[in-house]
Amino acid sequence: MGAAPAAVAEDVQSKQWYLDAMQAEQMWKVSKGEGIKVAVVDSGVNASAPSLRGQVLAGKDFAAEAGDAHDDYNGHGTTMAELIAGTGKGGGLKGLAPGAKILPVRTSLANGKEGKYDTADKAVRAAADSDAQIINMSFGGEFFDAALKEAIEYAAGKGKLLLAGSGNDGAGRNRPFYPAAYPQVIGVGSVDQQGEVSKFSGHGNHVSVVAPGSDIPRWCDKNLKNYCDGDGGTSAATAIASASAALIWSKHQDWNANQVARVLVGTTDGVMENRNPSKYVGYGAVRPRLNLLDGKGEPGNPKQPAFLSNGDFDTSKAAYAESAAKPGKADAGSQGETAKAASGGNSTLWTSLGIAAAVIVLGGGAFAFLRARRG
Repeated sequence: MGAAPAAVAEDVQSKQWYLDAMQAEQMWKVSKGEGIKVAVVDSGVNASAPSLRGQVLAGKDFAAEAGDAHDDYNGHGTTMAELIAGTGKGGGLKGLAPGAKILPVRTSLANGKEGKYDTADKAVRAAADSDAQIINMSFGGEFFDAALKEAIEYAAGKGKLLLAGSGNDGAGRNRPFYPAAYPQVIGVGSVDQQGEVSKFSGHGNHVSVVAPGSDIPRWCDKNLKNYCDGDGGTSAATAIASASAALIWSKHQDWNANQVARVLVGTTDGVMENRNPSKYVGYGAVRPRLNLLDGKGEPGNPKQPAFLSNGDFDTSKAAYAESAAKPGKADAGSQGETAKAASGGNSTLWTSLGIAAAVIVLGGGAFAFLRARRG
C-alpha cells in the first residue's frame, strides 16, 4: 500500500535539516550514489511509497510476518530506505544518495528472546550473497549472538561495507550494542542540529562515527499515511552514514569496502591524527563532502581492513585513553558539553576542526533485546 501525496505530512523535506548542513546539493553535483546498491536489513521496504518508486529492487524475506520483502510491517525499513535513496517525489523524504538503489532484506527484529535475533543472521548472509555493496543494519540488541557474529564475518569476507546503529539507550543503561559492537561493523551514533551528541545515542567503544539522528521525520506506521516528528535515533543516523558511504563509493567505483570505510571514517576530521576515538562520537561526524568536494581522504591499501586490530581504526581495543573532558553523567547536558569541549568550544561538528577523545571502556554482557530506534 503506497502513500498518496496528499496524505503526506506538510513539507516534511523542510525538516531534513542535515541536508543543508552536509551540503547535499553541492555534493549531488559530483555524486548521487549512482551504481551503488544498499541492502537494508530491516522490517521490509514499501516500494510503492512515492519517494521510493523505481528505487527498490526485488529483495529477500526472512520475517515471520505475512508478506514479502516489499511489505513493511511497521514502517521502519521504508523510512531507512528513503533516508538513503529517496527521490523526494510526492513530498516524501529526500535521500542523501538518491542515485543509489535499495535491496530490501526483511527480517523479524522485534521478537528477540533469550539472546536470539530470530532471522537477522540469515538476512545478513543473504545480503552478503547479493550484489549490494553496503549493508545497512538499523537494528540491534544488548547481547552477543554467535550466529549473527558469524554472519557479519561472512559478509565482511564477501567484501561488504557494514554499518549499524549504536543504540538509543545512551541516557539509560547504555550497554554495548550488537551488531554495531562487532569489529567488522562501523557503529554509528547520533548528533543533533547543533552538532551535539543526542542524549539517547548509545556510546562506548562500539561507536565508530556519528551522523544526524535527532529531529529526523519518519513514517509513523506501516500504513504510510503520515510522517511523525521526533528523533530518528541511531537508526536514522546509520541510514545517513550508509548514504554517505554510497556517495563516496559511487565517485570511486574502483575502490573496495576497505578503502571506502577508510575514507568515510578518515574524513571526519577531529581525532584522526592520533587515531584516538571518543566514546561519544567515535572518530567524528561523517562528512562525505570533504572527499567529494575537497578531495580529501586516503583510500590506502585495498587488502588491509580499515577496522580490526590490524587496521587503521580499531574500536575493539580493551583500553582507551580518556580526555580531560570527562563527563560526570550520561545525560543530555553532560553529553552536549562533552561534544562542545571536544570540538574546542564549537559544538557544530560539521565545521569544527577537531574532536578530542573522551573514551571509556564498557563491559559486555547479555541483556534483553532492544530495537535500535528511540521509543
